[in-house]
Amino acid sequence: MNPTTSFPPHKIIGVAVIWNDQKQILIDRRRPQGAMGGLWEFPGGKVEPGETIQECIQREITEELGIAIEVGEHLITVDHTYTDLRVTLTVHQCRHVAGVPQPLECDEIRWVSLKELEKFDFPKANIQIIDALKGR
Repeated sequence: MNPTTSFPPHKIIGVAVIWNDQKQILIDRRRPQGAMGGLWEFPGGKVEPGETIQECIQREITEELGIAIEVGEHLITVDHTYTDLRVTLTVHQCRHVAGVPQPLECDEIRWVSLKELEKFDFPKANIQIIDALKGR
């Protein structure tokens, strides 16, 4: 095994908690095929080489949802290991600026209140994000 390879594989992910003017958060449901299929998540994606977390979040939200956002303050960084994958989620508070969100790379999207988040099934790593949002 070469020194740059780890098991489980490690992905650095930029994650957006996108708020609208009605104090709702945008969440999306993963497509059924693939890892954690059918679960809800905060949108984002893998950081590309040479890209900052903020640039990653901007790019991913444009690609996945077709909207413009303003990337704000850092909320939390979550390091979580699943059986087959380690993720580091760097989460930023974001503001919806323009466009109507479209489920371009997911099954469904919803604007929900902070209280409503607990009604949705999220991957384990996302629970710390929800706790941070609730001030726990």
